[in-house]
Amino acid sequence: MAGCGKINQCLIATAVSELARNIFVYALKGEVRLMILEKNGQSGIEVIAEDKGPGIRDIAGVMGDDYISAQGLGMGLKRVKRLMDEFIIDSKPGRGTNITAKKWC
Repeated sequence: MAGCGKINQCLIATAVSELARNIFVYALKGEVRLMILEKNGQSGIEVIAEDKGPGIRDIAGVMGDDYISAQGLGMGLKRVKRLMDEFIIDSKPGRGTNITAKKWC
């Protein structure tokens, strides 16, 4: 996978699984796209998860240490952020959520 070793492959697969699960549970409909990256001789993977679900009203709260989800432990997005090297979340209530995460290998 884009020159990534087995450990990074597992980290990326776990992040993709978490993002896909969030779409399924919270938005019901969306997509996850993967793209191979090349920058300054380094390769990586970009994961983009987009949905048109209800959105996240309080991103800081959801990403905080004390957050607990009604459907789980509330660790999904925080876990993705920890597993990946770059993580950007953009969400608008009533319009959906877009997450871009990158892992450099």
